[in-house]
Amino acid sequence: MEPLDTDTEYAAYQPRQATPGSRVNLLFIFPAIGVIIVLIFLAAAIFQFDLSGIVDTLVGLMLLLFAALIAALFWALAPKASNQ
Repeated sequence: MEPLDTDTEYAAYQPRQATPGSRVNLLFIFPAIGVIIVLIFLAAAIFQFDLSGIVDTLVGLMLLLFAALIAALFWALAPKASNQ
């Protein structure tokens, strides 16, 4: 039987260096959601959809997205903690 190779050197895990704007890139989801909401309103205006049943839901969604945007801005623009 062969002896085990115990001299193997394993590469230590190095976390990938993040670019300064990598957390801010997550914020691009909010304009995309806004475009979808505007397209819903445009479709309702052009094709005469009845939005009266979902107005409360849309207003609640927009308030929720506003709060999520504020929280995401604080998270994205916060200084990154150094774990060294």
